[in-house]
Amino acid sequence: MASDPKDPLVLFMPSGKRGRFPVGTSLLDAARQLGVHVESVCGGRATCGRCQVAVQEGSFAKFGVTSSSDHVSARGGKEDRYDRLRGLPAGRRLACSAAILGDLVVDVPQDTTVNAQVVRKAASDRVIARDPAVRLCYVEVDPPDMHQPLGDLDRLKAVLARDWGIHDPAVPLRLLPQVQTILRRENWGVTVAVHRDADGTRPDILALWPGLHNQAYGIACDIGSTTIALHLVSLLSGRVLASAGAPNPQIRFGEDLMSRVSYVMMNPDGREAMTRAVREAVNGLIAKVCAEGGVAADDILDAVFVANPIMHHLFLGIDPTELGQAPFALAVSGAVQTTLAELGLSGNAGARAYLLPCIAGHVGADAAGATLAEGPHRQDRMMLLVDIGTNAEIVLGNAARTVAASSPTGPAFEGAEISCGQRAAPGAIERVRIDRDTLEPRFRIIGSDLWSDAPGFAAEAARLGVTGLCGSAIIEVVAEMYLSGIVTGDGVISGAQAARSARIIPNGRTFSYLLHDGQPRIAVTQNDVRAVQLAKAALYAGIRLLMEKQGVAAVDTIRLAGAFGSFIDPKYAMVLGLIPDCDLAEVRAVGNAAGTGAMMALLNRGHRREIEQVVQRIEKIETALEPHFQQLFVAAMGLPHKVDAFPHLSREVALPPRGDSGGGAPGDSPRRRRENRVTRRRDQA
Repeated sequence: MASDPKDPLVLFMPSGKRGRFPVGTSLLDAARQLGVHVESVCGGRATCGRCQVAVQEGSFAKFGVTSSSDHVSARGGKEDRYDRLRGLPAGRRLACSAAILGDLVVDVPQDTTVNAQVVRKAASDRVIARDPAVRLCYVEVDPPDMHQPLGDLDRLKAVLARDWGIHDPAVPLRLLPQVQTILRRENWGVTVAVHRDADGTRPDILALWPGLHNQAYGIACDIGSTTIALHLVSLLSGRVLASAGAPNPQIRFGEDLMSRVSYVMMNPDGREAMTRAVREAVNGLIAKVCAEGGVAADDILDAVFVANPIMHHLFLGIDPTELGQAPFALAVSGAVQTTLAELGLSGNAGARAYLLPCIAGHVGADAAGATLAEGPHRQDRMMLLVDIGTNAEIVLGNAARTVAASSPTGPAFEGAEISCGQRAAPGAIERVRIDRDTLEPRFRIIGSDLWSDAPGFAAEAARLGVTGLCGSAIIEVVAEMYLSGIVTGDGVISGAQAARSARIIPNGRTFSYLLHDGQPRIAVTQNDVRAVQLAKAALYAGIRLLMEKQGVAAVDTIRLAGAFGSFIDPKYAMVLGLIPDCDLAEVRAVGNAAGTGAMMALLNRGHRREIEQVVQRIEKIETALEPHFQQLFVAAMGLPHKVDAFPHLSREVALPPRGDSGGGAPGDSPRRRRENRVTRRRDQA
């Protein structure tokens, strides 16, 4: 792979992998050198069409890149022939035929990718008491009577009041021309879909069907900055009929939230482009779950959405620029009620949509959904709820008091800032163990249950490839390197360990750890360790700040939420210092808690009132305004921490002694050694 800083920089989305390549390099070759999954089964002859990519237009401030279709070679005869024979969608290029001419941001469409990102946000199996905002009411309306000249709709309303206690519902203009036809089609029997979100509010008639109609569905959707997860749910039974997930296409505009805000600020049509992208993705998922569940989109009558504040605003078509700068003002913080039609989404013409309230400028409706699902406000124990993503959202509290904050962890845990990092996909390393004596690693990849030292793994690796490190492996490999002495408590890869293992290799003025000596070659660099330290320190400092606000030295129970939280090992999260010390039996992954909260609000309108009231009581702590946060952050850079004790963890894991355990690493300056000696003396005192 080219390393000349004058060569064009190419970023592949959604993986986030990037590199510099000489002018004239094909996009397919660049992708292969970076380990990006761009399929090609025809050997680059432009006949299979599996290597389709889309070049993005615009300025990407975080990387100092301006991407344009002019920065790639013009279409040639091979692509023209493929387009004539099979059709090439607008905006797509064949990576095998497109050559790099300048800086590029390239999107790898998921519809062409066999080894696509694994979206791991499953539906909850929780039993939820049903009291949905939408209900179906079957009534038999009296035929018209010349002696009582009451209109058909008015007689329908009278029967709804008599039989169902639904008085004077609002009726949209679009239904008025249909009322008489629908009533007469099944001899005056009709099913009415009625929406009433809260008691005491005026009900709305959403839809009418002749005769008995017993199909009513809703969708619960979690719009994450990295992935979107959507569930199709029966409003009548509460059963989840189908679930689907997809990478958030906004990744191509920026890996983290602030990058997307910057894109909006620097590109006049940036907001519209991102709003359109996320709505199209949600529509695609709606179509997918309807097909899988055998449901007509017209029977979708309600929807609940959760999202972090920036995703929330972009989904609603709101410019998120104010969220990118103090005081991080939300355009709207309370619950939003609208319709699927206004959002440009598929469903019944009258289908409603509800967005949970946001807690604060960087603690969104997704955190509110997770809070609703896990209920720290319903118990006496001190619960820590953490949703780890590009922006970690933290809630700490109990029935007496609840506080919340966010920490800018960045995309390191999702692979974007790690040299060998990638998102979860078949072939990505997801588990790592390092022998304490030999420093030899073994690992497991997504798509196989075999460890790398097991018989048959070579065949699995040949089938799936060994492509990089996903988030869970990034945490485990750094934690294992620390436990085995490869990395010091300060996060330095120890050059002294090179005498023990040839896997400790020089890398300029630092060292790297060779995890996989294959294609691609996967090594953990000093910069990778630093990126992990920065991310985990931001999270831990935010947690510690909330603990100080609550006046507690320890938490009773920890819940790790989100797709990422579901797949990390709590022990390794604690070894790394991602979360504070706690009884490991009390640390539990709760999956997509935000999505569970959305489902609870979909199936029971009482939960909507509950979370609206809880959010008003949650105290919001802005870490950027806390002068003590920087001190907490510096202390949290240590592994697992420079100061805090981990007694529960120490009973489960043999932690290295505090201080400089490795020494001799390049860049291990006299100042660093003096600091380590001071730390050792302080710890011994």
